[in-house]
Amino acid sequence: MEFGVFHQFPSLPGRSDADTFAEAFGQIDAAEELGLDVIWLSELHFDPQRSVLSAPLSIASAIAARTRRIKIGTAVQVLPLCHPLRLAEEGATVDQISRGRLIFGVGRSGLPRTYQDYGVSYAESRDRFAEVLEIVEQAWSQPAVNYDGKYYSFHNIAVTPKPYQQPHPPIRIAAASPDTYPAVGARGLPLLINARLGTFSEFASVVREYREAYKAAYVNPRLGSFSEFAPAVQEYREAYAAAGHPGKGQVYLRVPTYVAETEESARAEPQKSLMHFVREAIARLKDSMSRPGTRAIEGRDQRLQRLENLTYDEALQGQVLIGTPASIIERLRDLQDELGLDGILAELNTGGLIPHAKVMSAMRLLCTEVMPRFR
Repeated sequence: MEFGVFHQFPSLPGRSDADTFAEAFGQIDAAEELGLDVIWLSELHFDPQRSVLSAPLSIASAIAARTRRIKIGTAVQVLPLCHPLRLAEEGATVDQISRGRLIFGVGRSGLPRTYQDYGVSYAESRDRFAEVLEIVEQAWSQPAVNYDGKYYSFHNIAVTPKPYQQPHPPIRIAAASPDTYPAVGARGLPLLINARLGTFSEFASVVREYREAYKAAYVNPRLGSFSEFAPAVQEYREAYAAAGHPGKGQVYLRVPTYVAETEESARAEPQKSLMHFVREAIARLKDSMSRPGTRAIEGRDQRLQRLENLTYDEALQGQVLIGTPASIIERLRDLQDELGLDGILAELNTGGLIPHAKVMSAMRLLCTEVMPRFR
C-alpha cells in the first residue's frame, strides 16, 4: 500500500504567510526523513483564512529541490482553470527537477466561487477538463501539439521540456461525481476518492438514477461508512476491465486521518480542527449553491440541515481514520478487503487548527508504526 500525506499549507490566525510556509516545509522535510511515500499538494485560491497553497507546481518544484526520495503529487491540479500548454511546461519542469517523482493528480474542484473569481463558467468545467487533460497528455508524449476543440486550438506547437518519466508522469483522476468512476475506469487511469467530512451529502445524488442503495446511504444523518464507496469502485473496475486495460485499476483514498498514542488523545486532539472544517464546509456548500453553473440537487437543503446538526461523535463514526496505530492498521486492512485500496492520502490536519507538534507526532506514528505493517 502506498502511504501519502495530503497537505494544504493551512493558514492560522495571527501567523504570517512566511511562518506558514516554514512550518509546512518542516513537516515535508520530516516526511522525507521518515520514509513517507508521497507528499500531496492541494490547490486552493482566494481563501486566506484557509490556505496559502494556491500554486501547487511551484511548491512541488521547491520540494523537489530540497528532497531526494519522496514523490510529489498534486491533489488536485484544477485543470479547467489552467492554460494547457503552460501547465504542460510547468509539470514537465517539476518532473525533470525531481528526476521523475511527480504524480499528476487532476480534477475539476467543487468550488464554483473559484471559477467565478477566475472568470470561468463552472458549467463548462467538465468539457474544459477533458480538453486540458488531452492537450497536456499530447504535449508530454508527442513531438508537437495539434488539437482542435471547443475551447482550445493549437497547431504544430512543440512543448518543452518533455517529462523525465516516459511517456509522462502517472496521472490520477479525482472522482467528482458518481458517473466519473466508470469514465475514469474506461480511460485506464488510477482513481482518487475524496473522503471528506461534511461533503458527502452533495456528492451523493448528482446522478438521480444512480443506485438507490448507494443514494440512500447519504440521507443518514451520520456520515456513512467507507463501504458506501464499494458500488462506485466496482463500476470503476468493471469499466476498466471492459476497456481491456491490464490489471484491475488502482484506487487511492484521501481521508481525514489522525494518529496518537492513545484512543483518548486521538479523539480529543483533532476535535476543534475537525469541527471547524465541518462548519467551513457547510459555509462553502451554501455559497456554492448560489453560484451560477451549479446543478440543482433534490434534497440538498435537507442534507445540509443534517450536516449542520452533526455532532463530533457522529463525525468519528464516518469516513475518517482516527485512533492509535493499532486501530488504524485494523481499519486499513478492512479497507483493503472492502475496496481493494492501493493507497491513502492521509490528511493529518483537517481543518488546519492542529498544532505543528501534534501533526509531526501523528506523521511519525503513521510512518513508523502503521506504514511498515503494509510493506
